[in-house]
Amino acid sequence: MMIRQATAEDWPAIWPFLRAIVAAGDTFTYPADLDEDRARELWLLPEPGRTVVAVDDAGTVLGTARMNPNHMGNAAHIANASYMVDPAHAGRGVGRALCEESIAWARAAGYRAMQFNAVVETNVHAVRLYRALGFEVLGTVPEGFKHPEHGYVGLHIMHLAL
Repeated sequence: MMIRQATAEDWPAIWPFLRAIVAAGDTFTYPADLDEDRARELWLLPEPGRTVVAVDDAGTVLGTARMNPNHMGNAAHIANASYMVDPAHAGRGVGRALCEESIAWARAAGYRAMQFNAVVETNVHAVRLYRALGFEVLGTVPEGFKHPEHGYVGLHIMHLAL
């Protein structure tokens, strides 16, 4: 697996699984009916953000990550990132590789920490991965997310000092 900068040419491979993940409504705070143009704008970030793809030896896009400052101005020293793995390639270390890449990017760019603002508490695989990489839950917004199956569940705020 290789992780590289995403290009506009990667979007046709990203969009189908991004659309399916968002439409499922169980892990992201994006609207379930997010249209393609808005999704592309939200995911393919300009500088100082960065969007990458994980690809296999054949060039197949396995997953993607977007990284950016969490806030502007005097809070721009904290990074943020989001990850999506094509469900057809789940369980193969793609998410971990993307997360590790984003942490390395944030460190190299001089960020002091990384913060995830809205990790759905029922997304146990993501929570487990982030904890394994050193993230801590700073707090949980009670009933901050309306899960399609579990109803109102918490949204974790997770943090990693860099």
